[in-house]
Amino acid sequence: MSQRTPKTRSRGGIQPPSPRFMRAALRLAKRGQGTTSPNPMVGAVLVRAGSIIGRGWHHHAGGPHAEIEALQDARACGRDPQGADLYVTLEPCSTHGRTPPCTDAIIAAGIRRVVVGATDPNPAHAGRAFALLRAAGIRVVPDVLAGPCGLLNASFNHWIVHRTPLVTVKAAMTLDGKIATATGESRWITGEPAREYGMRLRRDADAILVGVNTVLADNPSLTFRPLRPPGAVSRLRRIILDSTARTPLDARVVADDQAALTTIVVGPAAPAGRVRALRGRVRVVEAPAAAGDLAGPASSPHRVDLAWLMGQLGAEGVLGLLVEGGGEVNASFLFGGFAHRVVFFYAPKILGGGHALRGVAGAGAASADGTLKLSGVRWGRVGDDRVLTAAVTAPATRQGGVTALR
Repeated sequence: MSQRTPKTRSRGGIQPPSPRFMRAALRLAKRGQGTTSPNPMVGAVLVRAGSIIGRGWHHHAGGPHAEIEALQDARACGRDPQGADLYVTLEPCSTHGRTPPCTDAIIAAGIRRVVVGATDPNPAHAGRAFALLRAAGIRVVPDVLAGPCGLLNASFNHWIVHRTPLVTVKAAMTLDGKIATATGESRWITGEPAREYGMRLRRDADAILVGVNTVLADNPSLTFRPLRPPGAVSRLRRIILDSTARTPLDARVVADDQAALTTIVVGPAAPAGRVRALRGRVRVVEAPAAAGDLAGPASSPHRVDLAWLMGQLGAEGVLGLLVEGGGEVNASFLFGGFAHRVVFFYAPKILGGGHALRGVAGAGAASADGTLKLSGVRWGRVGDDRVLTAAVTAPATRQGGVTALR
């Protein structure tokens, strides 16, 4: 759907806002991909007489915001920002956090007009900067390319309102929905371009989650590569659902040089000795036992309450969670009402077999009314494979919210 720019007549020498400059700010914002969390990605440009005189983007949490970077860039080049237009992808901050309010700096710099992409998603702050700037005599034009600017920070927008992660379930399957043979063999179902796409999904996430069966079968590293920029340190957290602490001590997620980023989620039934041994290598969190789920008996000691876990991860600043579990874990997130998006890769292959592992398992919907609906469906091509991206329409009622971990 095309984005409309608000119609603004030229008045007093001020030209209508140009989407061209907002697109430039968006490109700058994307340079912060993977480094700004738990802050949003933001880009800004200063414009005078149809030319950009300053550029900036938010590099990392705790660092200067995009607006400040743009002001500093203009001044460093000998260009006074007074009387310029500021294009910024997100409503400027108006409160003290790790840094002072950007509204103060904008007013002090003598900016004449602020053109904004997306409004602050925090209900407590939304529109506050607009009021402050207008009170200072600065013209404000909101909602220029609001769609792309808002989509840029989908995880942040969700987290700031709900304080739980935005969850994306990713799976690579054959055309008949299988992720592995009956013996667990799964490498490689999709081609290299699809795997590169998957790496980009990891770079966008704060954490990646799998079940212990994936660790036992594949011994994955659960990192993204290559690191960008070269030599950078990965910040991707690795969450392993392992209610009975079966993760081997020599598993990559436990023994590699990024073990500090691993969290193993165990349940009350986990053997104390195993938990103690894992705690010597990685972080271990004990989750409460779940009351029941879609496919197992109530109060099963081999199931973890995902509602509790999502609240815990949200409190720890995990904005975006990428689930790359097996069929049981994927089903628990999807039918438990915890998944918001899916990214499903389909290879032009047919595996067949009643015992082959499925991308979405569990008990499934009890009736046609319980079928999960997808919206905003988009199909793409990556090499020889196809990729489906869509939003998940949650069930009318949450049906459990736990996951099988055996």
